[in-house]
Order: sequence, then C-alpha cells, then structure tokens
Amino acid sequence: MCNLRWTNLESGPSIMTEPDVLERNIREHQERQRVAWQHLSMPSLTAFESRELRNQIKQSGAELRRCLDMRSERLRTAPVTRAHASSIGLN
Repeated sequence: MCNLRWTNLESGPSIMTEPDVLERNIREHQERQRVAWQHLSMPSLTAFESRELRNQIKQSGAELRRCLDMRSERLRTAPVTRAHASSIGLN
C-alpha cells in the first residue's frame, strides 16, 4: 500500500519574513506536486489510492496557484529600488 500522506518539508531558520515564508510555501507545494505525480505513475496503486492522490494534487495545485498569485501581486506592487531601476534602464 502506498503512503499517501504529505511529508513535512519544512526546514530552515525559525525566524522568517513573510516573503521568505511565501517562497518556502511555493517550493513545498512544487515538491509535493512533483512527488505526488511520481507516486501516481506507480502501477501498484489501487483505484481508491489513485483517486485520493489526484484529489491531493488538485488541492495542492490550487494552493500553489494562490501562493504564486500572492507573489505575483507582491512583486507587481513592490516599490522599485534604485539598483533595480538602474538595472532595467529607468535611471
């Protein structure tokens, strides 16, 4: 029987800023998706396990999209720093 539980992928410093947490969450969801798709390709999965795994992939995918949207919005509304402005030719 395949273990369908998500593994705890959290690691790193105990004090993190909000953008750090968001980036960590994005990486965790991407890794969960990768691992889940690998498990889904296993021929030994029962129909029930396969269905449960697809449901978990769907839920994780929705959460990943939410995190990516948050990051995108944060980057879109972030103030332009002097170094960034010069790097893109706004000086």
